[in-house]
Amino acid sequence: MKLLKSIATLTFLAVLSACSVEPKPIPYGEANCTHCNMTVSDNRFGAELVNDKGKPFYFDAAECLAAYLVKQPELQQSASFVMVTDYTNPGNLVDAKNAHFLQSEAIQSPMGMNLTAFADELTAKQMEQEHGGRILTWDQVQSAVKNDTKFQR
Repeated sequence: MKLLKSIATLTFLAVLSACSVEPKPIPYGEANCTHCNMTVSDNRFGAELVNDKGKPFYFDAAECLAAYLVKQPELQQSASFVMVTDYTNPGNLVDAKNAHFLQSEAIQSPMGMNLTAFADELTAKQMEQEHGGRILTWDQVQSAVKNDTKFQR
């Protein structure tokens, strides 16, 4: 009887952990962007939205994630995670709301808005001094995407 309880408990915990809501590693080279359908291939620019049920949606650039959310703002409210890749730490996802974005023509992003995300403000400012451009918040990124006709399809 004790063995049955242990097995049941372990099975329950395994099922519970398999259904956990958390960011997933972006499968670069395998996933297509949810917004534009391009292959997500550059691990310096990927982005991810994880809905409240734990389903991940992958994007090839922060601007595609922003465009997707501009068209469906309710998803941003209900999302468990809205993440962008830290340019200086490829493959490492950070919360988009806390990220600092550099928009600079010197650093080309996959979708052409030349947005690069950084986990910390100091790095973003150093990159701005080195490459020019302007630093944006996540809200400013969404406004820029909203006003860019290229993303209003």
